[in-house]
Amino acid sequence: MPQLVGLVLIGAGVWAGYKAVLRLSQRAAAELRRAEDEMRDNAPGSAEKDLGALHLDPETGVYKPTPR
Repeated sequence: MPQLVGLVLIGAGVWAGYKAVLRLSQRAAAELRRAEDEMRDNAPGSAEKDLGALHLDPETGVYKPTPR
């Protein structure tokens, strides 16, 4: 019987440790995503540009802005 109590206590400790590690890893992942978003938003040249209408250049196969 004492072995069973010990086993239950060990299992509860393992479960609590698992939940704590899971919570910490989720918090770290969220912080990393937030930092990546900030870096992307503050990066030089990250402003979106309106190129207007595009047409396909048949020679290169690349879309380019329509000449005005």
